Amino acid sequence: MAGRDSLGTAFDQLTRAVERMRRHSDRQRLIVSVEPSFATAWLVPRLEQFRHEHPEIDVLIDSSLKIVDLMQGDADAAIRFGSPPDPQLQSRRLFDERLCAFCSPVLVSGRHGLRSIRDLSRATLLHWDLAELTWAPATRRWMGWKAWLDLVGASDVDWTRGTSFSDYNLAVQAAIAGQGVVLGSLPILHDLVSAKLLVNPFSEMVETDIGYDLVIAPRALIKPEVAHFSQWIIREAKIAADARA
Repeated sequence: MAGRDSLGTAFDQLTRAVERMRRHSDRQRLIVSVEPSFATAWLVPRLEQFRHEHPEIDVLIDSSLKIVDLMQGDADAAIRFGSPPDPQLQSRRLFDERLCAFCSPVLVSGRHGLRSIRDLSRATLLHWDLAELTWAPATRRWMGWKAWLDLVGASDVDWTRGTSFSDYNLAVQAAIAGQGVVLGSLPILHDLVSAKLLVNPFSEMVETDIGYDLVIAPRALIKPEVAHFSQWIIREAKIAADARA
């Protein structure tokens, strides 16, 4: 009798294990290739909402500077900056680029706070080392301090000063810590501005012809998890844009 009870327990455990495997196999897995700065500042804070709406989808965020091959299925979708047209891929603009200078609120307070663009002459400029962008010269055209200052009519400001970072997120964290002024995309850093961690002390802004795009291989759109993610992120981008309007 004891042997039969042990055998029954073993079968029960096996049944439960098979059921867990079946449930696991029914789950959908979504791989999204995302640039680190976009992932950190905009996407990750919103992912909990997507998981709430689609608990059946497991999301893997591939946050790196590598441009994955979507046609080969290296990822289901990608969010790219400055992505050139590709007839093999479907692309949807999420945000147009609007470059502003951002800093901690502590740098704009007091008698010697930053007030006008000329005040950048006595501020520490935080740079993202453009040499690191050789990973994808055909897909990324980041504007550094020199080009931005020229376009806003402040070419006399010495753009060579300051601190450089190989990781853009570190430059943003340095700005939040009050260590200087960083160039940033208003759509992407808007949440940090809303949280009063960063401010845009100047009226000067540069709009470019590039932006952040959702890029998908056509065959991936037949996957329900890809369709759900596409609809969700397009909706979230619109909500964010409407909030800034």
